[in-house]
Amino acid sequence: MGGYHRGEIAVQERAGFARQAGHAHGAIGNTVPDVAVAFLADQPHLVVGGTDERGRVWATQLTGEPGFLTVPRPQTLHIGALPPPEDPLAAVLAGAGAGVGGGAEFGAVGGAGPGPEPARIGMIGIEPATRRRMRMNGRAVRDGHGLRVELDQVLSNCPKYIQKRDHHPVTDQGTPTPRTAVDSTELSPAQQRTLRAADTFFIATTDDRGDADASHRGGNPGFVQVVSPRLLRWPDYAGNAMFLTLGNLELNPAAGLLVPGWETGTSLHLTGSARTVWDGEEVARHPGAQRLVEFEIAAVREIAAASPLRWSAPAFSRFNPPTAA
Repeated sequence: MGGYHRGEIAVQERAGFARQAGHAHGAIGNTVPDVAVAFLADQPHLVVGGTDERGRVWATQLTGEPGFLTVPRPQTLHIGALPPPEDPLAAVLAGAGAGVGGGAEFGAVGGAGPGPEPARIGMIGIEPATRRRMRMNGRAVRDGHGLRVELDQVLSNCPKYIQKRDHHPVTDQGTPTPRTAVDSTELSPAQQRTLRAADTFFIATTDDRGDADASHRGGNPGFVQVVSPRLLRWPDYAGNAMFLTLGNLELNPAAGLLVPGWETGTSLHLTGSARTVWDGEEVARHPGAQRLVEFEIAAVREIAAASPLRWSAPAFSRFNPPTAA
């Protein structure tokens, strides 16, 4: 694991946080601390970002009973779940490093030469009830009914902008909602309303080499602006000064968003391209913003009954700035 890449450094310097970023870099490791092992073991879900077989970047969510995330050794995460077939990353993750296993090194199958590549993914373990989260990036291969991830980056994040929620499994005694997927190239009126009411989403990005990252974004309802059915805008608030997301966008504009349906289990997935807006007059119209991000939508997938989890109404973070008028 090296230092910051050139995109991250460029954004840190432009934002005036190069010194703070230098100090913060010490928080990035490539092993999971003992306290984080216990944290992951308690989680029923994990946000994952990656690239599909067509080169599009998506963010999604994997779920399981607590204990489905384990750390067999400090630099390895095992995920005891795969996405359902309707998921935009299902094919890539189900076939990640196919044939690699049984102690073989990544990229080699039985000594016969290079094999299928592992999937480079970014991940967030997040516990809204306690406002704790940690990010992990690495290379995943299929391992039975789950994934084995060799970690390249591990870091904890501050609790800012996380809305407090408690989860519970579905307890509906009636006919279960079938899992269905609807695709489009722009947001429907209902999906636009979902985004305008959103207080949380997750964004996946990659650098120019394909190394992936997944990050959390939160704010008061209304912080995501629907400019048009194919264009979103949101404020970029003060964070950890690393600029891992914006640094990736500096090198590769491809990005994917996941908007969880906390109360319904529906997931809204968007893929497209994003850019950072630095214009001072534009930024000044958004309270608390240090920059803006604009996201142009290329494809939309909405999956009903994507998650078995349901969550309580949010207690909003005290750090959320007011939304723009």
